[in-house]
Amino acid sequence: MTTGSSHTSRSTADGGGISTFKGQERALRADRLGTGGLLLSVLAATAPLMVVAGVMPTTFAVMGIVGQPLLFVALGAVLVLFGVGYAEMSRHVHNAGAFYAYISRGLGGTAGASAALVALVAYNALQAGIYGLFGFEVSSLLATYADTTVAWWIPALAAVAVVGALGWLKIDVNARVLGVLLVVEVALVVIFDVAAVADPAKEGLSLHAFNPDTLGGAGIGTALCFCIAAFLGFEQAPVYAEETSRPHILVPRVMFLAVAGVAVFFAFSSWALTVAAGPSAIVGAARKESAGLLFALTESRLGTTFTDVLHVLFVTGMFAAMLSFHNVVARYAFAMGREGLLPAAFGRTSTASGAPATGSLSQTVVSLVVVAAFALLDDGPAGDPTAPVLHLFTWFGNVGALGVIVLMAAASLSVIVFFARRGAAAAQAWRLVTAALAGVALLVIAVYTVKDFDILVGVGPGSSLSLVLPGIIGLALVTGLVQGAVLRSRRPRAHARIGLGNEAFQLEKAAEAAS
Repeated sequence: MTTGSSHTSRSTADGGGISTFKGQERALRADRLGTGGLLLSVLAATAPLMVVAGVMPTTFAVMGIVGQPLLFVALGAVLVLFGVGYAEMSRHVHNAGAFYAYISRGLGGTAGASAALVALVAYNALQAGIYGLFGFEVSSLLATYADTTVAWWIPALAAVAVVGALGWLKIDVNARVLGVLLVVEVALVVIFDVAAVADPAKEGLSLHAFNPDTLGGAGIGTALCFCIAAFLGFEQAPVYAEETSRPHILVPRVMFLAVAGVAVFFAFSSWALTVAAGPSAIVGAARKESAGLLFALTESRLGTTFTDVLHVLFVTGMFAAMLSFHNVVARYAFAMGREGLLPAAFGRTSTASGAPATGSLSQTVVSLVVVAAFALLDDGPAGDPTAPVLHLFTWFGNVGALGVIVLMAAASLSVIVFFARRGAAAAQAWRLVTAALAGVALLVIAVYTVKDFDILVGVGPGSSLSLVLPGIIGLALVTGLVQGAVLRSRRPRAHARIGLGNEAFQLEKAAEAAS
């Protein structure tokens, strides 16, 4: 009893600012985020300007589908269905591991271990991929406005360092940084939307883009893959559950606000693009202008100065997304370290800020290695200097999106099993039905994503990359299953703790106190 007491009374030890107090090692600090801070942290990952300027023109150009606004409405509906069960689960599970914690509660610790590794790989890929586009855009801005030639990887590496430093700060400080960037970014997109409606193309305020006939053709499945990436971020709300004062209230509230807000905002903005260019001309304009479509449409309506500011905010929006994904990866690593799925060092927090310091540092190292690896390919094939940049963004972005889609589908199944095992299937019947519908829809999207991966990443149908890249998620899934099975065989107590998070620590403390 005395030994246990002296062990838990130690508050810190010399260790580079890393807490060694058992409670701090295994618990994030609560009461850091309210509704506003949590919502801003989540929405920043959606990078509104990056979606409007990048994802939307790409979808119009590659898929030739005019009805993109209707796709955002449909996906919003699917994700609301997903969110019903996911939000209810969040009232019962408060763990920075989010997806894998939910999946382990429903489908068992081995499945949870697999989901943990898939989540870690997927969010790392999403975050690292944005560095490529960020570096390219900053390099282009410097060339245009400062007449300075800078290799893309220099600003990308600088961003890695800044994001890594911010990742060590208190999460509420991060939320303020993300909030300012997000609000300004959204405001500029709204200004464009209003300008487009006020000055439409010759076809006027046409609602043709909302006509179901515009979704005909074989490309709709792949178009859904493009568009669902725009929503990634809302599902991160439970990751911050331990850092809110009332997670059972705030997490569900923020998830529904995020999904509804993103669906309406992107549906309206993509419609505004069709109005500005004309429904009959939007596909051709997107193929001609590519990622420059939004800027071409704003320059003719709002002038050069506004367009220049939009270019700058395009970059800061990407920075906000990188910081948001960095925070998520750090917290997943923290949760995995706390539960024995990663070395124990990952389950420690900074004494100064309460941030998951080791997880943050590891994510910074991963990003540094990835950017450096692509920088070595700077000339690209056939001497194209943009090739490694575009590959970094498109390859890793789609790998990450596939991983999150798979996790959402698995989480939908887990919700059903979780409540059924608790004997609450009848009481939660309508939520289980929505989870089943969402799960089926997400599985269909996942199948289309794998099937059409060559289109998503812009390689030929016979390219090995169309198998290798989605295979990364498959490898993570299988490796996680093996890790979970081995842990169950060799360390059954650790396996039983998967997904319990800080609850397991509280149970251990109670057992120690009773012994």
